[in-house]
Amino acid sequence: MPYKITEDCLACGNCLDACPTEAIEEGDVYRITADCAECGLCVDECPHGAIVEE
Repeated sequence: MPYKITEDCLACGNCLDACPTEAIEEGDVYRITADCAECGLCVDECPHGAIVEE
């Protein structure tokens, strides 16, 4: 999995809406699951720069 969500995540939800495989798990800090298609759409939608390549 090439992406991870860092502690900079503010749980705004933008990445949830962008993910075509629903591979983002909600929480205080969101988490990308093994269902990730590695498309990078979540990276483009994160206004906080909290999703980075692993």
